[in-house]
Amino acid sequence: MTRKPEGALRRGWTTGACATAATKAAYTALLTGRFPDPVAITLPKGEQPAFALARETLKTAAEGDGGEASAAIVKDAGDDPDVTHLALVQARVRHGAEGSGVTFKAGPGVGTVTKPGLPLAVGEPAINPVPRRMMEAVVAEVAADHGGSGDVEIEISIDGGEELARKTWNPRLGILGGLSILGTTGVVVPFSCSAWIHSIHRGIDVARATGLSHAAGCTGSTSEAAVQRLYGLPEAAMLDMGDFAGGLLKYLRLHPLPRLTLAGGFGKLCKLAAGHLDLHSGRSQVDFDLLADLLKGLGASDALVTEARGANTAKQVLDLATAARLPLADAVAARARETALGVLARRGGEGETAVEVLVFDRAGNLAGKAAGWPA
Repeated sequence: MTRKPEGALRRGWTTGACATAATKAAYTALLTGRFPDPVAITLPKGEQPAFALARETLKTAAEGDGGEASAAIVKDAGDDPDVTHLALVQARVRHGAEGSGVTFKAGPGVGTVTKPGLPLAVGEPAINPVPRRMMEAVVAEVAADHGGSGDVEIEISIDGGEELARKTWNPRLGILGGLSILGTTGVVVPFSCSAWIHSIHRGIDVARATGLSHAAGCTGSTSEAAVQRLYGLPEAAMLDMGDFAGGLLKYLRLHPLPRLTLAGGFGKLCKLAAGHLDLHSGRSQVDFDLLADLLKGLGASDALVTEARGANTAKQVLDLATAARLPLADAVAARARETALGVLARRGGEGETAVEVLVFDRAGNLAGKAAGWPA
């Protein structure tokens, strides 16, 4: 994960905000012959940013096809390590048939939905509901100001979007051909990781909608590959949990699946065992006192317990336990499972998702396991 810069962090703008501003500029030019530059929009929470245009093209009705206008904006994600930072987001606006309202089209670099479970129908361009509403609002505003009908086709494209999408969850979610146009507030909060957690949630939605009964949340590529070898789960079942155990478990509490495998390295799952739901090294630490107490409960010698309490790394403690033939990884898995079940439990009862926890070493070998389900 990218290191967080020191000092105050600069906020940025979502692809949805950029697409909305580009749409406003393009539709204004289509009706008036002039592009507003910079172009200002109002975001859902009232902010009013202005965007400079990076590209503009106007084709008049006299040149055929009823005319069209295009405007493009370079996305500025602020200090967030966003994959779409500096991407060129373009809106091409054409007049639509009378009474058609606003329709959306995926241009180059914007994906198309191919699986159920997302907040868009299969076959629709991957332009999420809030950005759609934002674009519809600026179309209505411009139409009212300049005498337009408001019947338009909006085609959104992102230069290089198909290649950038390979670095995102989109292929697993069944969004093919490019990126999604995202954003619920229009603002990118640096290092909030909201896009990652959003992708986890959408992954769960797709798994449920496609009838999967078993999904896996893994902390990294090693544990993910090990789980796939073990169970042969399809790509759609692999939830790229990373450090965000809480983001996964809290959403599953309200949107359960029958079975969940939580898998990861010993150090990460030690943190979950201690009750941490954010497993990032900058936001939670391994509790060596907990590991020492678990070893004591397994019958470890006083000397081993003392050595574990003063250890430098989780791996060091696991190596000590392995040498003493004590199933510490099983004990950590059991405690991590207790944490998970506690989050999944609905008020006054149990959760609806059966959980197993698998602990893998750095080579991808199974080191410990807790519970599961009958074969």
